Amino acid sequence: MTRSFLPGLELSRLFHAEVVAPILEKVLDEVPYSVALIGWGSEVQGYDTVRSTDHAWGPRMQVFLGSEDFHARGAELDAVLDRELPAEFRGYPVRFAFPSGAPARHWVHVMDLRGFFIEQLGADPEGGLPTSAWLTVPTQVLRELTGGAVFHDGLGLLEPYRDHLAWFPDHVWRYVLACQWMRLSQEEPFVGRCGEVGDDLGSAVVAARQVRDLMKLCLLMNRAYPPYSKWLGTAFAALPCAPALTPHLAGALAARSWQEREQHLSPAYEIAAEMHNDLRLTEPLEPTVRCFHDRPFLVLDAHRFTDALVATISDPAIRALPPVGAIDQYVDNTDVTDRGHADLRRRYIAGPGL
Repeated sequence: MTRSFLPGLELSRLFHAEVVAPILEKVLDEVPYSVALIGWGSEVQGYDTVRSTDHAWGPRMQVFLGSEDFHARGAELDAVLDRELPAEFRGYPVRFAFPSGAPARHWVHVMDLRGFFIEQLGADPEGGLPTSAWLTVPTQVLRELTGGAVFHDGLGLLEPYRDHLAWFPDHVWRYVLACQWMRLSQEEPFVGRCGEVGDDLGSAVVAARQVRDLMKLCLLMNRAYPPYSKWLGTAFAALPCAPALTPHLAGALAARSWQEREQHLSPAYEIAAEMHNDLRLTEPLEPTVRCFHDRPFLVLDAHRFTDALVATISDPAIRALPPVGAIDQYVDNTDVTDRGHADLRRRYIAGPGL
């Protein structure tokens, strides 16, 4: 049949209201449960398009139970759903295979609420995440857990969990911002220095890295978790600062010389500096570029913003950390920064044999 594209979040919302909710009310009766579409998937971020429908896409959601009820009723509920869910909904198959070659199944997953969040975060969110978890959970995962929508929260825990994860605690935010400014500071003069010695390709690579770090910095300053690379530009484009910054960032990427790259990066640095001052997290800092020591390369000296932010952090343990940052500020591997690979992250952090 011919079907018009319906964004996945709306498709799943309708599927819950018209199909899934009546089944759950009948089967679970007085058992409390919550239902949401969160976690992986472009539709959770509102970024799905017709292209997204070619794999791992359709009406889906998570049904969350308390731990005891999950162990007592989870398998039974999954069997009932498999038996009673229709073959299609609004023209989309309810059962589909993912990954390719796997048996087709329905995607109304029955889960232990607490276990799901622990698996994603590597820590129990009950009572609040420790600082170590805030610094080792990738921002992509935090976007996934706070994106999407909750259709029903009979457990009364799902919304509080998401509210807690909605943004970094203030002292963690200041530290992460400080470390993002440090990333910019470390490579500011290299755009010109690479070009000066004839390494135009190296200059272009450094400029691209600066553009990416500026985009992430702007997301952090706007209290938006930066997504992984697939959606970074899409998320950045939604920021209020994007219209002013995009021409400069695009110009730096398209430039054919280090001087031209510098001409575009300099105003971009200054816009970001003004944004920092507007946050009023520190005393205002001079937002204009200047020469790098006695060399003819224009820089913001972004470490000034790092130093100013670190000085405002009230937690002495965080203030004493080196300006390296949260895990996805120094790890650039999708297997670590995407999805809920908490166990993989633990093994990576612990090191070989530990």
